Amino acid sequence: MKDIRLKDLPINMRTTEPKDEGFDFCSETAQRSSKASAIILQTFDALEQDVLNALTSLFPFVYSIGPLQLLLNEVSKKDNLESIGYNLWKEDSECLVWLDSKEPGSVIYVNFGTLESMNQKQWEELGWGLVNSQHKFLLIIRHDLVMIEELNFSYLPPELVGEINVRGLIATWCPQEEVLNHRSIGGYVTHCGWNSTIESLSVGVPMICLPFFTDQKMNCRYIYRVWEVGMEIGGDVERDEVEKAMEWKRLAEKATRLDGSSTLNLKMLVKKVLDSMEG
Repeated sequence: MKDIRLKDLPINMRTTEPKDEGFDFCSETAQRSSKASAIILQTFDALEQDVLNALTSLFPFVYSIGPLQLLLNEVSKKDNLESIGYNLWKEDSECLVWLDSKEPGSVIYVNFGTLESMNQKQWEELGWGLVNSQHKFLLIIRHDLVMIEELNFSYLPPELVGEINVRGLIATWCPQEEVLNHRSIGGYVTHCGWNSTIESLSVGVPMICLPFFTDQKMNCRYIYRVWEVGMEIGGDVERDEVEKAMEWKRLAEKATRLDGSSTLNLKMLVKKVLDSMEG
């Protein structure tokens, strides 16, 4: 992996504890991988060709079939199926009506995924940061994102609550693919989880990175150093990042076309599964 530093690795990959459970789990999983009949990855060839080449040299059957949602959309259109989704939370689509009323590229989308939690101080700092940016924002707050009993904002300064109500919209969850594709979205503040990262790349939205744990710091490093489509909070932003983000959108769409690399990989994977069942 290009330009990866020790501090970019997941914390259980750089532990000083000789019997760290997380490290042992990852190590055992990697060892079992050599016995797998197929390894399926949510990525596409053009995005991580060096990594895929390295993995293919170690494991015989590696299939990159991402971006998954674009591929599912193509399958749905081809076979006249209803849209296929994989969301873990109930979606609130009211935010799309709010986005419809905003200017193109004027809204910051803020979502920290399905697992991360923030304490009261972190939420307050985030709120002021968004307000002081002078941009409109769509902020997704799961019921369990803020570590309090109820999401009633009574713990926040009244002036902050007032500013949030003027500039932003808060929703508990949203149809992320539709939000990221919406014309009013100009940037994405993200925790850099892999699904969120590849979904943002797929639609050409530049990212502002605030990673928490696991693979997120490594994803963040790739976003701003390798793919150059975003910035880590505290870094410098470049004006050509939007253009580079749109190029990755083009490549993601190319990979999931009928003759694209991810589509062909999926066909080979299905054939392999069917052949093994017949055998």
